[in-house]
Amino acid sequence: MLRFESLVSSGRSRGLSNPKLGFLNNCLRLVRSLLPQPCQLCGAEDGTSPFCSPCLADLPWLSRNRCGVCALPLASGAVCGACLKQPPRFDRVDAAFAYRFPVDALIRAYKYGGRLALARGLGELLAQSVAHDADAIVAMPLAPERLAGRGFNQAHEIARVVAAQTGIPLLTSACRKVLDTPPQAALPWQERAKNVRHAFVRRRANGKTDRRRR
Repeated sequence: MLRFESLVSSGRSRGLSNPKLGFLNNCLRLVRSLLPQPCQLCGAEDGTSPFCSPCLADLPWLSRNRCGVCALPLASGAVCGACLKQPPRFDRVDAAFAYRFPVDALIRAYKYGGRLALARGLGELLAQSVAHDADAIVAMPLAPERLAGRGFNQAHEIARVVAAQTGIPLLTSACRKVLDTPPQAALPWQERAKNVRHAFVRRRANGKTDRRRR
């Protein structure tokens, strides 16, 4: 899960400009175009992207008709009834896809099947959908035991790609997980928030640990 920290709710936003980053990204795209690579879904050689154009078109892209806060589909209006009745503790959710086939299968293959190469494709697609006015990106950490078993933090690898594509700073030590909780995927929706309660500790801007656990 990616968490985008933004200060836009306080009325303050700032643009980020990094010409060198844009130049390096263009060079990288040129190199990739000269080295054809197979589509991660159908195997066809596209050359410029981890996913070929037909497969990209068939992905379950989110409709524009969605809640401006939680991103769930809406029949009408700008904000859903649930967010109006009980506003969440975040400004908004930025997402690219609905969690259904084949995106759900890609995420499981990436997260549990060790297909680390999928991080670039998923990160690049997410970067197209996130607002660029965020101040920083924080990839939710894994507990040390889980990180050792999996070998990589799936959120961090995607966050690295998003940061490179957007120029939004990635904070690698802003949060740490202090409890090794059961996997969220194994729990019913109504139990997931309780499962991670008190599992994370954040660091304040001065580098000190905030002992209030989340």
